[in-house]
Amino acid sequence: MVRIISALILAVTAVCASAAEPLQLVDNPPDRHVVVRGDTLWGISGKFLKEPWRWPEIWNMNREQIKNPHLIYPGEVVYLDRSGKSPRLRVGKPVKSAAGGTIKLEPQIYSSSVRQAIPSIPPNQIEPFLSQPLVVEEGQLDNVPRIVAGPEYRGMMGNGDPAFATAIPDASVVNWNIFRPGKPLKDPDTGDVIGYEAFFLGNASLVQPGEPAVLQIIVAKEEIMRGDRLLPAPPANIISYVPHRPDNQVDARVMTIYGGVSEGGKASIVTLNRGRNDGLEVGNVLALFRNRISSAIDQDTMRRVDQPIPEQRYALVFVFRVFNRVSYALVLESSVPVTVGDFARNP
Repeated sequence: MVRIISALILAVTAVCASAAEPLQLVDNPPDRHVVVRGDTLWGISGKFLKEPWRWPEIWNMNREQIKNPHLIYPGEVVYLDRSGKSPRLRVGKPVKSAAGGTIKLEPQIYSSSVRQAIPSIPPNQIEPFLSQPLVVEEGQLDNVPRIVAGPEYRGMMGNGDPAFATAIPDASVVNWNIFRPGKPLKDPDTGDVIGYEAFFLGNASLVQPGEPAVLQIIVAKEEIMRGDRLLPAPPANIISYVPHRPDNQVDARVMTIYGGVSEGGKASIVTLNRGRNDGLEVGNVLALFRNRISSAIDQDTMRRVDQPIPEQRYALVFVFRVFNRVSYALVLESSVPVTVGDFARNP
């Protein structure tokens, strides 16, 4: 089936209402960029803009276009158009006009079987987190299917082993993810437990429904045991939302850095203590800030003196998975290590 992809993104509404300041181009931006495999919308935006998260504005996108952006493919050419009051990016096949050699842009036609469109952010960095880790409320894993036995004479299971589970009466779900209840997630502001991070162990495929049902473990990242829980495996779809600022003011904190480490950096995954209930959505971009105190010994009094240091903005994160009270975000840019407790606010 042939699909027509418009190579020129049309400006049908005003720029995003949330834009408060003029767009700032990087020093000496290129006039054009040829899209290649491995490019991302964020990366291309960063070649032209000082603030890559303001991608929708330089493309003059409205809200519906942000949620369903036009597809851009390797081989196309992105042009910087400075002819209007505000810079714009346009993409398409370059064609010289009959008079004066002015470059125009023509729509292109692509078959659905050809190249894949470039993603918003590097997909390989978030694919493992689209189904895991999982945030659950207290007791949410109590009544789900669970593994009750493995191979004879063995208490632990691994790749290729059979597993027997309760509460899978039919074959309506074939692919399952295996979890174990994990550590509580505490809000740094209140100390309240706002969820639990279920620990992802692997996945399994249903062989025969029943009581107990028979499954085969396809991938085991950790040893699987009796009592581990099962949840249907969701499709691993990369949502292609263009990065954009939240609609409302967000004041969040970094709760954890995935992997149990105390510091992270670019490409790290962090959990935030705000989620869907606070207006966050997939595609939101937040800036990370740090408040710190410098301590020194006063040589006159020999006492320690604490001096607050002005707040430092040092990173940008992209929210890619949202729960009611918790979100997961990918660190896209960072000038210093990310630490637990740092603040996440509108960029």
